[in-house]
Amino acid sequence: MTTSATPSAHDTAVRAPEPAVGASTKPSRLAIWLLGTVAIVWGINWPVGKATLAYLPPIWTVALRTGVGALAVLVLCLLTRRLVLPRRGDIPVILSVGGLHMTAFSVLCSVGLAHVSAGRSVVLAYTTPLWVVPGAWLLLGEAPTRRRLLGAGLGLAGLLLIFNPQTFDWHDQRAVMGNAAVLLAAFCWAGSILYVRAHKWVTPPFELVFWHALLASCLLLPMAVAIEGVPHIEWNPALVSQLLYGGLFGIALASWAMTTVNRMLPATTTSLGLLGVPVIGIVCSSVALHEPLSAALLAALALILGGIAMGMGRGGKA
Repeated sequence: MTTSATPSAHDTAVRAPEPAVGASTKPSRLAIWLLGTVAIVWGINWPVGKATLAYLPPIWTVALRTGVGALAVLVLCLLTRRLVLPRRGDIPVILSVGGLHMTAFSVLCSVGLAHVSAGRSVVLAYTTPLWVVPGAWLLLGEAPTRRRLLGAGLGLAGLLLIFNPQTFDWHDQRAVMGNAAVLLAAFCWAGSILYVRAHKWVTPPFELVFWHALLASCLLLPMAVAIEGVPHIEWNPALVSQLLYGGLFGIALASWAMTTVNRMLPATTTSLGLLGVPVIGIVCSSVALHEPLSAALLAALALILGGIAMGMGRGGKA
């Protein structure tokens, strides 16, 4: 999942000036490849997270994966000599990303995945930009453009399609709880994005990724013990590979790649590229987990992603 357990481009973007006309296109080409890699890695992370729940409870799944990611980022920072102590001005953003995104978002998504298909979950999680629009208006004074409002309307239409009373069983408490958990996760991610947008950066984003992950690990471990107890884990190659994938690729590799992408590509290009995550997540979930691809889910995906793309277009970018 993005994600699901890592700071996104929306969360950690600190952008360098765009290259001048006539500059070499090699850095941009590299950035496009890295952006595509991140979309694939995060898309695959959703069915991987769903599969891990066969061996571990939801919170333990996130706690162990985040612990692996924190250790991997620490090693990466040491190798690149980019490990720094956070300064006082960094504390709020560490609390925001580490608490709201890497802890709350990841836990709620994992709990939701226990009751909801991976494909449906990734679509709901990526409604996050829709909630940023009213939040930015109310909290940051960013009045939405007509294009953003139309985009939000399209996205909400897709959400209504997902929860169509004729196709969604509102009497299934597990399904209701699972869907609600993922939607609440999207709200938490939106809250993190809104704070990060207003944050005055002191230390570059990548140097803080380890501290985000360390804080999340320190919160997740006692939370897992308190809520789910100490599980009896039957270690096997599948479980180990899933945790390593989520930590090494979903957190460490993706964090490094997104920092590089953020410095090379415009914000809109990056945001639109990440719309590939739910598409890849749905396809991989269908192939690996044999989840059905319903017409309603695909139509909802098209409306939600179309609405987000419209809101990020010229004249309405986030």
